[in-house]
Amino acid sequence: MTYLTGGRALVEMLHRHGINTLFGLPGYQSDHFFNALYDAKGTPSEIRVLQTRHEQGAAYMAHGYAKATGRVGAFSVVPGPGMLNATAALSTGYATNAKMLCITGQIPSGLIGRGFGFLHELPDSMGILRGVTKWAMRVEHPTEIPAAVDEAFRQMNTGRPRPVALEVPMDVLAAATEIALTDAPSSYPVQPPDPRAIQQAAELLGKAQHPLILVGSGADDAGPELLALAEMLQAPVIANSSGKGVLSDKHYLSLPGPGGNRLWAQADVVLAVGTRAQQPLQQWGSGALKLIRIDIDPVELRRIMPPTVGLVSDAKASLSALVAAMPAYNSPRASRHGEMMALKEELDEAFSQVQPQYDYVHSIRAALPEDGVYIEDLTQVGYASRYMMPSYGPRRHITSGYQGTLGHGFASALGAKVAQPDKAVLCVNGDGGFMYNVQELATAVQHQIGLVTIVFSDNAFGNVQRMQKQDHGGRVIGSNLHNPEFAKMAETFGATGVLVNGPADLEPALREAFARSGPTIIEVRVGEMSEPWRHILMPKVR
Repeated sequence: MTYLTGGRALVEMLHRHGINTLFGLPGYQSDHFFNALYDAKGTPSEIRVLQTRHEQGAAYMAHGYAKATGRVGAFSVVPGPGMLNATAALSTGYATNAKMLCITGQIPSGLIGRGFGFLHELPDSMGILRGVTKWAMRVEHPTEIPAAVDEAFRQMNTGRPRPVALEVPMDVLAAATEIALTDAPSSYPVQPPDPRAIQQAAELLGKAQHPLILVGSGADDAGPELLALAEMLQAPVIANSSGKGVLSDKHYLSLPGPGGNRLWAQADVVLAVGTRAQQPLQQWGSGALKLIRIDIDPVELRRIMPPTVGLVSDAKASLSALVAAMPAYNSPRASRHGEMMALKEELDEAFSQVQPQYDYVHSIRAALPEDGVYIEDLTQVGYASRYMMPSYGPRRHITSGYQGTLGHGFASALGAKVAQPDKAVLCVNGDGGFMYNVQELATAVQHQIGLVTIVFSDNAFGNVQRMQKQDHGGRVIGSNLHNPEFAKMAETFGATGVLVNGPADLEPALREAFARSGPTIIEVRVGEMSEPWRHILMPKVR
């Protein structure tokens, strides 16, 4: 038992669970937590605090931190408007299966739910948090903090990873009492796969003439096992955006989404690993398809269509068991190297018609080191990069998933760079999305976060305006933008600003930017671009 305030107990427990960085903003209801963070400076429990200029920025930074590492990204905000500002990022983390920990203050315990109009009071803050997280808890007494933190980390590290939230009233943070701190577990249990289901899956795959593998972010830690199984089966591995790089795009069996669409009609057995597989199953057609699904989430397993074989387990454990089981059922298979390389070339030729995105993506890939991290916001180049941009390892291509959160990119990328300070980190934005969190450029300069950011400026919400013109008879409304000169604006913040005129100039500008220590904004002025959706919204083929 140790005599501590609730705030100090919270800091000590976060440290014990490996948190060394916290994004956030201090405020009235969180003062005693930030006091404890201050008091921990110079001690073994010290946690680096990166204050941001907006709660949304703090939460997105935690998202990027989590997605770039697979570790927990933690942030702290005040209740009421502060927590509400963070919910877009929490919903993004929910969609991308990110381990995000939201710590929010709360009004005094005795006033919760009484409607007095206390500063930052909401009628049902926990209801809001529970709608955008896997699990949320209000801490009622300082002695509950150790168990609450333990449970928050258990929720993030077992089953499907998603954001969680702890709400701690200001009086609980301030109160001091004897508290029994607990030690974090060295590991969390991994649910083993059902041996009977492994045998059934191995038998199906062994008999398959045209096996196909779909991967999502649930397979991020299973790359070696995935490679071994894919080569045994000579099965192409398809990743749309989530899951890119789990099998390096240098490998002949690794293909983007459009490659999967080309092969879908003839596939007889599909193995889906850690992926919703929403687009293939709902849009490409699923008639007469034998489906094997591996997912840690039992609800996801049967969400769109019942699988022929379902494995509720960790991807790494399941793929490892499949690799061990396959020799009893598999026959020797001829290499598909020539066939797959020809398909890659055919796809590349089709992608090259999407201009100027193709040329920009190739300049980016040429300049970004192989282990660099790429974050796409919702922009014309970002959309096209989902199928054009090769990825050579897991957690190197970060998106907002199905949430499609315009404006997440810049702040998420700052968090990714904080998490991976020794790697090149690049963010691609449009002018519309970049302005959602432009204030965090001040955060980047203050904390010397060496992120490289491209802003493609066309003075429009380009995708919206294209739809208005093509689908709605030219009814252009609310989609034209007035912009600053982004390169000059960056200089006023104390960052480096660069103006680039086209794809040929982008690669050298990026190489110079990656060599700098501070943040760089590269402004690229563009006009209307080719429609990128033809290779994303693909047709039904079976």
